Amino acid sequence: MPKLYFVDTGLACWLLGLRKPEQLALHPQRGALFENWVVTEFFKSRLHQGLPPDLWFWRDNNGVEADLLFEVATPQGPMMQTVEIKSGHTVTPDAVRAGQRSAAFAGEEALLPWLVHGGTDAYVRSGVRCIPWQGMTALAWPDEG
Repeated sequence: MPKLYFVDTGLACWLLGLRKPEQLALHPQRGALFENWVVTEFFKSRLHQGLPPDLWFWRDNNGVEADLLFEVATPQGPMMQTVEIKSGHTVTPDAVRAGQRSAAFAGEEALLPWLVHGGTDAYVRSGVRCIPWQGMTALAWPDEG
């Protein structure tokens, strides 16, 4: 089933009754709003670079999902980039496992999975590239594999 995203997350916040940034910290829709914002930033980044905005959400019937999925041209041929999105400031083991699972379905065609999070640190953990939200707009297209 397709997902819908607000291009203007500020409008989405307003419609949810969020009038001050502090209200978002504990709001039950914080994770969904963060995911929406990340997806629209990837969408805009691809458009600005002249790339097709071919972005997908993927979930199988076992509940394994990729919050964001797109194809990357590499010297070896097309590869799949998966992105898990978590609003938490701390990258938990569950978030890393979700990143690992998100790339597992692509098998040999999967690049190192990305986990965009609400924290400030960038690193690779257990085969998942953890990217803080502040640094995601500087991602090169395509990235490494």
